[in-house]
Amino acid sequence: MSTPAHTSLDPHVLDNPAWAALSGAHTAFAEYPAGGGARAARYSRDVSPFAALADPEDPRSWADLRALVGDGEVASLAGVLTPPDGWETVGRIQGVQLVDTSLRAEAAPEAVRLGATDVPEVLELIRLTEPGPFLPRTVELGTYLGIRRQGRLVAMAGERLRPPGWTEISAVCTHPDHRGQGLATRLVRAVAAGIRERGEIPFLHTSANNTRAIRLYESIGFTLRRRPFFLAVRAPGNTAANFS
Repeated sequence: MSTPAHTSLDPHVLDNPAWAALSGAHTAFAEYPAGGGARAARYSRDVSPFAALADPEDPRSWADLRALVGDGEVASLAGVLTPPDGWETVGRIQGVQLVDTSLRAEAAPEAVRLGATDVPEVLELIRLTEPGPFLPRTVELGTYLGIRRQGRLVAMAGERLRPPGWTEISAVCTHPDHRGQGLATRLVRAVAAGIRERGEIPFLHTSANNTRAIRLYESIGFTLRRRPFFLAVRAPGNTAANFS
């Protein structure tokens, strides 16, 4: 399925990018509630931890999310500020969303495409650098590029959410022994070049506390758009019987 080009009427898509991706370019990775409910979805659990609501203001979306994850189970959401009564917030991180406004996108000749055979190395680099969640099949969401030194993966970046007209750059990280060489910047530019070739616009998220990364992204052409929250919420009910 082709992704429609961005127009001036589309920026609201980035207010709920996970839902836009799951109901569009990433439908193949989506799980929905039994019975055909279509107001909540989540990624397959080996692809991404994120779930999404069609409309966070609609109680039916929350009912579908509860049916999807199960009573007492936890869902990871973005952008939702206040869950309804009965839902418990068990984790909350202030984030920032930045969009490409003047990035110089260009290929990185030394970068290599990462795939399934690289996943053990990728997961080790993610564990060491903690750029955000990355699971065994996350690499299937889009193009992931890496840079190697003496055969060892030392830096990477890739594509995650794909709402219409946009693609999120994610998993940007560099091994501590190789920082200060501009590797992350080269990879971000290279991933962005591929996104631009599709007629889409790069964007990204990071923690609001990651001021060093925010300064870097702003210095190379990203602009702050909004400050979403990343939440872990527990559905009403309990799962005590599951552990008896």
